[in-house]
Amino acid sequence: MAATRETEPRLIVEPGLPARVATIAEPVLEQLGYRLVRVRVSGSEGCTVQIMAERPDGTLTIEDCEDISRALSPVMDVADPIEKAYRLEISSPGIDRPLVRKSDFDRYAGHLVRIEMDAPVGGRKRFRGLLSGTDGENAKIHRDDAREGEEADVQLPIGDMNEAKLVLTDELVTEALRREKAAKREARAAKRDERREERHSRHRPQRPADRGGE
Repeated sequence: MAATRETEPRLIVEPGLPARVATIAEPVLEQLGYRLVRVRVSGSEGCTVQIMAERPDGTLTIEDCEDISRALSPVMDVADPIEKAYRLEISSPGIDRPLVRKSDFDRYAGHLVRIEMDAPVGGRKRFRGLLSGTDGENAKIHRDDAREGEEADVQLPIGDMNEAKLVLTDELVTEALRREKAAKREARAAKRDERREERHSRHRPQRPADRGGE
């Protein structure tokens, strides 16, 4: 059975310590209805564990970050994957986000992407160009960095990528703002529905209890 967007596996994953953190964080996120995008462990200013997450539609609010932090912090404390003190940071993928699932490459078709492969493809490890979706497990891009004599249209195996990231453009910013507004409208509508249901339940007449023997 095909994976839903909620359960779709990541094809581009982190190695080492971030991978251990990911195995702890991902089940917690999925239980809450979110998806893990990326884990980074940085020691530049103390130790920071960054968990990048999103809703299935690609959005994440401040309230979502707070909910994830409250649920994940005690789990991380028990699992204790980091040997020293650290700061847990929950964040959204951002506008120039990493692409880690096949659906990411389809969702952002038409946008500029920068890709780094684990091993050279056609003698190159780095590619940049316009994303054209997917073909099987490959991402299709029309390269804007092709040299004379090189193929402009290439297919790159997503599972062999070290990193794939959107390039910040005006078009990408415009689409991100549109998605954010749509997500906020949906959230407001959901809250209105909740309040309406609460009012109805308060004013709903109670059925009298059955009295036996009558």
